Order: sequence, then C-alpha cells, then structure tokens
Amino acid sequence: ADKSDDTVYELRGFDTVVLSMGYVSKYTHREGQEVVQLYISDKKSSLPRPVKELKGFQKVKLAPGEEKAVTLTIDKKALSFFDDAKHEWVAEPGKFEAIIGSSSRDIKGTVPFELK
Repeated sequence: ADKSDDTVYELRGFDTVVLSMGYVSKYTHREGQEVVQLYISDKKSSLPRPVKELKGFQKVKLAPGEEKAVTLTIDKKALSFFDDAKHEWVAEPGKFEAIIGSSSRDIKGTVPFELK
C-alpha cells in the first residue's frame, strides 16, 4: 500500500480485497520482528464507529536489511458491526479505507475501497 495510491477497489457480496504491502524492512544490526497491522475506517456509517478498527495483523521475522512482502485480506465480515436495533451483524455499502502501519500511530499507507 502506498499513501499516494488512488486506486479504489470494490468489494461485492462475499468478495475479498487482498492488500499487498510492498515490503517491510528492518535496518538494524540484529534480527528482529515487525508487526504489520491492518485497520479499517468506515467513512460514513449510520452508527458511531471508531475512527479506525484493527482488523488484522501479521508478524514478520526479519534479518538485518531484509525485505519481505506482506499480504492481508479484507472480507465483508471485517466491515460488519452489530446493530442492536436490528439484532444482527450489518455491513453497510459505502466507502472505506484500509490503513496499514506498524501501530495505530505509525501509518505506512492507505488504500480506499468501496463495498457495493
């Protein structure tokens, strides 16, 4: 994912969107681990929702200077919330944003997409 990526992906029914982060690199003198986190932001929900919700993560083991591709998947379930008035899980159509980072404050990129 790239902050300048203006591609909009569409998610229909039970489709999934697969996000590939170009690479993760660790520039240290020792082997270490990096956690790539995937957050979802619902741009216009009918109910109040958090600005971003953690929906997935992957821990990557890296040698000094090593780069690895990381792939994370979003499906309709990741976009759902429990509507207590309807007493069911709901995934409303609309615009979303996948946010990728090593923490909620260290954002590396965003990918807009739409649930149809």
